[in-house]
Amino acid sequence: MTTHESETDSHSESTPQTWSGDVVVVGAGTAGCYTAATVAKAGYDVAVVERKSEAEAGHIACGDALKGADAFPEAIPKERLEPAFTNTGVDHGRFEIPQEDTVLEIPVPGELAVIDRWEYGRRIIEATEDAGADFYYDVVVQDVLQDDDGTVTGVKGTRRGGVHEFDADVVVDAAGALSILQDKTDFSNATFDTNVSYSQFCSAYREIVEVPEEVEWDDALVFKPTERAAGYLWYFPRTSTEINAGLGFQMNEEPMELVDDLKQDLRQREEFEGGEVTDKLGAALPTRRPYDSATAPGYMAVGDAAAHVNPTTGGGIAGAAYAGKYAAEAAIDAIEAGDVSEAMLWEYNERVMDHYGARYAALDVYNILSTAVDVDDLMGLLASLPGEKLAEALYGGSTEFSLQLKVVTALKSFGYWSNIWEFYKTKQQADRLLEHYENYPSSPDALADWQTQRDDIMDDVYEVTGADPKY
Repeated sequence: MTTHESETDSHSESTPQTWSGDVVVVGAGTAGCYTAATVAKAGYDVAVVERKSEAEAGHIACGDALKGADAFPEAIPKERLEPAFTNTGVDHGRFEIPQEDTVLEIPVPGELAVIDRWEYGRRIIEATEDAGADFYYDVVVQDVLQDDDGTVTGVKGTRRGGVHEFDADVVVDAAGALSILQDKTDFSNATFDTNVSYSQFCSAYREIVEVPEEVEWDDALVFKPTERAAGYLWYFPRTSTEINAGLGFQMNEEPMELVDDLKQDLRQREEFEGGEVTDKLGAALPTRRPYDSATAPGYMAVGDAAAHVNPTTGGGIAGAAYAGKYAAEAAIDAIEAGDVSEAMLWEYNERVMDHYGARYAALDVYNILSTAVDVDDLMGLLASLPGEKLAEALYGGSTEFSLQLKVVTALKSFGYWSNIWEFYKTKQQADRLLEHYENYPSSPDALADWQTQRDDIMDDVYEVTGADPKY
């Protein structure tokens, strides 16, 4: 049962407050809202703690492209979100490769849409409130509460100088990339992945640009490399005249220099002449494999906070939604059993790895390869590969070539055969890794042995690619 002490004015006063209930979720993004909505619909008490104001909540930096638009977990069904879908006519990726003076049109499997992310954010918050979750805005979480045995029991934050404490059986960390909760939690008695470095993340910056004339590519997601291998540009059409223009760059690059790359490219594109910027926003984004384990006693991390993002495309909305569903269901089972141990929550890790985590880990191998090859050689190689096979590699983690395609590719890729060979050897390692992740352990006790075998495969990845170790 939920209790509120000294609560006034919709949780906005500086008077100390305490919330006590079943589950507390930190962060009102996709993963947080799907967690909370699933918990609330099952009849349990859940609080969502959000650092932004109620007016700003849901305003998150995003490319606005949504893959898997045809399927959402039942707690917040698709029809609640559809008003935020501004372009459902996109059906492929358009890769601009200036080095090769070519454009690749690459089919993208599954249903695509471009959304208004802020409107989408409002919609998921509204649906979560309708499900029965309590929202606490303007609360900056600063600490995690733990028992002597390491079990997480809540979080503590401040608003306007007042202390706000949230006590719960299960804490769900949906606070985004490089979450402060993970800095504050003692994981010494847990398998939670702490092999995390800022260099495994990228910064993303985007502008919403209104252009005077309709763009010709309003059915495509446009990608373009920057002059440095660590960066990429995107142009995603919310509508034919409203474009999400942005870039991502590894955190070991100078951010302002790459933002200048975006501005320079915008100036060079005729379709943006006379355009007006209506919104600017930036954020951090994981470009790494999913956390080996996102559980600890009384604690789970979801979405960006557990690197549940396709590391080659940055897409994370659908994965975050399902992570929220799986975490909520694990939390409910644990509360019902009166046991919030890591072993009881472990099924959450298994379901994430089975759904998409294994595939994302295999895709990260290609990110590792990209750090060790010349950007011009990489672009030339991509230009020589069949579009449908690139799509399979980008979204599926693996692909196969028929004999005829091998011959055609060999002819087109003359001059890049050494890179083709390197790509082939890398693919073999990615396939090995995918198979290993498909045998993810069924209990935390078996994780260490599984990690040792995985790390042996990763040693071979680094040897084949010539890349510096990432983890």
